Amino acid sequence: MRRPRPPARLPLDPYVPALLATVGLAALLPARGPAATLADGASAGAVALLFFLYGARLSTREALDGLRHWRLHATVLACTFLLFPALGLAARALVPALLTQPLYNGLLFLCLVPSTIQSSIAFTSIARGNVPAAICAGSFSSLAGIVLTPLLAGALLGGDAGGFSTDSLVKIVVQLLLPFLLGQLLRPWVGGFLTRHKKVLGRVDRGSILLVVYAAFSAGMAAGVWQRVSLPRLGALLAVEAVLLAVMLVVTWYGSARLGFGRADRIAIQFAGSKKSLAAGLPMASVLFGAQASLAVLPLMLFHQMQLMVCAVLARRRARDPQGGDGPQLPGARVAEVSPRAQHPAPRGR
Repeated sequence: MRRPRPPARLPLDPYVPALLATVGLAALLPARGPAATLADGASAGAVALLFFLYGARLSTREALDGLRHWRLHATVLACTFLLFPALGLAARALVPALLTQPLYNGLLFLCLVPSTIQSSIAFTSIARGNVPAAICAGSFSSLAGIVLTPLLAGALLGGDAGGFSTDSLVKIVVQLLLPFLLGQLLRPWVGGFLTRHKKVLGRVDRGSILLVVYAAFSAGMAAGVWQRVSLPRLGALLAVEAVLLAVMLVVTWYGSARLGFGRADRIAIQFAGSKKSLAAGLPMASVLFGAQASLAVLPLMLFHQMQLMVCAVLARRRARDPQGGDGPQLPGARVAEVSPRAQHPAPRGR
């Protein structure tokens, strides 16, 4: 049997350089004084806009239609919001030997955000898995994350994420839940417009996230949080995240087999249950962490690129397996999730 070769070029999310450039701008020219107040206000508005667009784009009917495969979706949700947080809590033993407390808080937050949609679909398609199941699983995860991620962050991170104070709950409701529900309510009237102008609105999405990142890292620079990070600590963080991703890939693959799922479903579970959404996590962190958001999102940004590179290789190996090919494939699937524009449960051909 011919041994499969890895892809010639590992994927680089094209949005990552833009994110890094924004971080560099915030480091060189952080917003201070009145400019910081303006940036914070604009960032809050951008977060509300992002979650309004999430709600307006998410097809409730398609999500409900996917309930027929409830065992698979329940498995993905358990991996995303139970197993990931459990591993994050276990990593507390690495503080302070390997990780500082702020980096650990960011790592734990990474474990609480929902799964991706587009990249889960793309990798499942490449690997010849159950693409419709990946679409619904990613959609359910994103929908559940609107509520579960802030609640879990408040419960597990306590004061580091704003806790359950009245102020933090008001921010969550005003900036996350209300815009999302408004988008769902207005979907019958604005859905067609969003579909017709998705390219333009995609740029709005990406620009909004860059604004959120700039405001968060500017606040971090003003608070001096980056003085607490060293290269050895960053190296340790990368190693911990590599182990975390490896554990989730192994557990989702072999655990789903023990639960009796077929190969196509196992592929969907592995790719939907092992990844985390940068697009959803960044705006949530800006609401939950305030001035500490810059360090809170750093582990998520690193994990995002790591999961793309590893899963790209894994998906192509799965596709070449002689037992593959028992699931529907999505033509023209791409492997990078770059913005909330891609967080739509309908297959396309982010």
